[in-house]
Amino acid sequence: MALKKEYNGLEIAIIGMSGQFPSSETCRHFWEHLKSGTELLKTFTDDELIEKGMSVGDIQNPRYVKTVGVMDQKEYFDSSFFGYTPEEATFMEPQIRLFHQQCWAALEDAGYSSAIDKKKIGLFAGATTNDNWKVHAYSKSKDTTLDPFYLSMIIDQSFMSTLISYKLNLRGPSFYIDSACSTSLAAVHLACRSLLTRDSTIALAGGISITSKKNKGYIYEPGMISSEDGHCRAFDSKSSGTVSGEGAGVIVLKKLSDAIKDRDNIYAIIKSTSVNNDGNNKVGYTAPSVNGQAECIVTAQRLAGVDPDTINYIEAHGTGTRLGDPIEIKALNQAFAKNGQDKFCAIGSVKTNIGHLDAAAGVAGLIKTALSLTHR
Repeated sequence: MALKKEYNGLEIAIIGMSGQFPSSETCRHFWEHLKSGTELLKTFTDDELIEKGMSVGDIQNPRYVKTVGVMDQKEYFDSSFFGYTPEEATFMEPQIRLFHQQCWAALEDAGYSSAIDKKKIGLFAGATTNDNWKVHAYSKSKDTTLDPFYLSMIIDQSFMSTLISYKLNLRGPSFYIDSACSTSLAAVHLACRSLLTRDSTIALAGGISITSKKNKGYIYEPGMISSEDGHCRAFDSKSSGTVSGEGAGVIVLKKLSDAIKDRDNIYAIIKSTSVNNDGNNKVGYTAPSVNGQAECIVTAQRLAGVDPDTINYIEAHGTGTRLGDPIEIKALNQAFAKNGQDKFCAIGSVKTNIGHLDAAAGVAGLIKTALSLTHR
């Protein structure tokens, strides 16, 4: 089967995926919740918070918000399957453990878990900083027989990609990426480039964000990023901020022409990716920029050869913050503007379901969108 005439040969196919999100152990569970519009954030009871070690005084603080997006089953790891000893698994940073399983599950979903040795598979991924785990691991290290140098690697999330590539025998490029909450989409961008330059014939891309701290909610601070009421209300007049969540997602990518030739299952097609940086053209380091976002969107549209008028849905960053959301909408309006005509395009953000997943935020939205296309 040949490429359709509207394709230019630069398209990338999503041929496999795996994910674990709040109250969603798999992408199938995730989709069922998305269909029903379920908010998957957990609000702790006072008894649960007391059991976690919080004081009654802290719980009764009127600014204390008892809500967070909690991922279940995150403590489990089949260490022997990946060739680790129980002692190694005990000390290994939890995000590294779980991401091993997500990468394997994604390869299985794509149908390539038994063909790893025959392919040049790249891995592009990132995780949330977890200094708390390092403190914990080093405090217990006097009891371990593990080599100190090896211990220093398995407790550090920045070794995640190369450790997994070693254990799964992935022989394409292996990069750990850290660009804050754009990490997993930056990983997708680099994975697509790796496929187009033939550094990889298949590429895994994604991110993970789980915490080893006990999930207890947060103190609401006016003007900061966190929500006042424990809900993320993206693009809503009632929005007051975001809520943190845990999650992990991996997609398997392949050049569309190769995927068609090999008769792979195709969830969705990435027609282009683009990335840039605002520099200092914004009010502060953590603030978003209208022009930077608009320029990036326009570049992606041009690379894809897509008329903005033909786009009818956008999965946005959409944190629900009073600063970020209006800037994102203004940038989209600027990027999609054409002769001053009014146009309609639906917009959404998966953060209203699961909260802000930090390093895994982008891939969660991409998986949501790919599932939406798959299920029409």
